Amino acid sequence: MTTAPAGRGVGGPRPAAENVWDYPRPPRWERSARRITATHRGRVVFDTRQAVRVLETSHPPVYYVPRDAVLLPLRPSGRSTHCEFKGAANYWDLVVGDVVVPQAAWSYEAPTAGYRELAGLLAFYPSKLDTCLVDGEPVMPQAGDFYGGWITRDVAGPFKGGPGTAGW
Repeated sequence: MTTAPAGRGVGGPRPAAENVWDYPRPPRWERSARRITATHRGRVVFDTRQAVRVLETSHPPVYYVPRDAVLLPLRPSGRSTHCEFKGAANYWDLVVGDVVVPQAAWSYEAPTAGYRELAGLLAFYPSKLDTCLVDGEPVMPQAGDFYGGWITRDVAGPFKGGPGTAGW
């Protein structure tokens, strides 16, 4: 795996950055014990150490959280798309008091065989929430409005999703 120089963070050295161009295609999923949290309008959306991380060439990781870790109401948005690898995706609106965040999350309710671990888990767009954290580190949302990757100091790009990257 290609790596960037290790940085120093709170608590000592950080591992070398993962280069997203070393991630596989088709994507791979893996369990993550990292603390994944999000807030919106002062409310905790989720807080878990039981996420599943999906890694795909040119994309920052996407974290899928268990449905029972989500502390605020969701309602079906009526939108669906199809992933060539994972199957049919359903989109969810997040309800925060009297505010609705349209299509804040997506899920694969009946994913294809290689991705059964994702069944019923929810992935959230960090760009649609006020704060998303990985082990306390603020996440930078992946550019664009489609992929929903979570950029932290331990992943290196360039990342697909921004203007001019559709043909990569």
